[in-house]
Amino acid sequence: MSPGVSAILLDAGGVLVFPSEDVLLPQLAAADVPLDTATLERAHYQAMVVQDLAAAPPAAGTWWREYLVGFLAGCGVPDARCRALAAEIAGVAADHSWANVGSGAVGGLRALAALGLPMGIVSNSDGTVEAELRRLGLCYAPNGQHGGQQPAAVQDPAGVPVGIVVDSAVVGVAKPDPAIFRIALDALGVPPSRTVLHVGDSLRFDVAGALAAGLQPVHLDPYGFCPAPAGHPHIRALAELAGMLGE
Repeated sequence: MSPGVSAILLDAGGVLVFPSEDVLLPQLAAADVPLDTATLERAHYQAMVVQDLAAAPPAAGTWWREYLVGFLAGCGVPDARCRALAAEIAGVAADHSWANVGSGAVGGLRALAALGLPMGIVSNSDGTVEAELRRLGLCYAPNGQHGGQQPAAVQDPAGVPVGIVVDSAVVGVAKPDPAIFRIALDALGVPPSRTVLHVGDSLRFDVAGALAAGLQPVHLDPYGFCPAPAGHPHIRALAELAGMLGE
């Protein structure tokens, strides 16, 4: 990584939050696939590998269903049942579908914030990511920039204050388009360069997008699943990155 890091950007899904057990577990239990939280997190990273290796990204409006196919396979659901079960889960309307806080998210986020660097969130989401991160006590943008649905009732939010939360559905551009990173950096007052780190879990969206924007991608890859590991650094936890930068 480049010396003299000037800012840190973080993805939300797969870095801070994961699919909700309330959404997934009833369906998986009905399919006789009992699972625990650790297995669900691991399945997420397996699903991202499937996405990264696909010849093309999913068609508009199909990402969640296609993601679930790979996720369910990672959970141990037989291949012949994955697509039908994914369609069933995707068809159930549910709020807070990414509501499980990652096992190392809170401590890692606090350790990164303690470095005192400008920090922001850049997420491909549906307009609710800032409200969800605030509700879960992870982080919040004090000025509510680009958040979409910030709850006015929260007087003393928990979690780490960050300079910006960029939600693709709010700003109208999504990773890997470099424009979404420029929105975040403009808000932070930091020019794009390789001294800006972007931490994400996807080659297709995070690594490729950060490189296109002239930033330094950092691949959060807890299980060593990255199918093309050359050319960019990997970490297994946010706390690991905080320790590296603290040194």
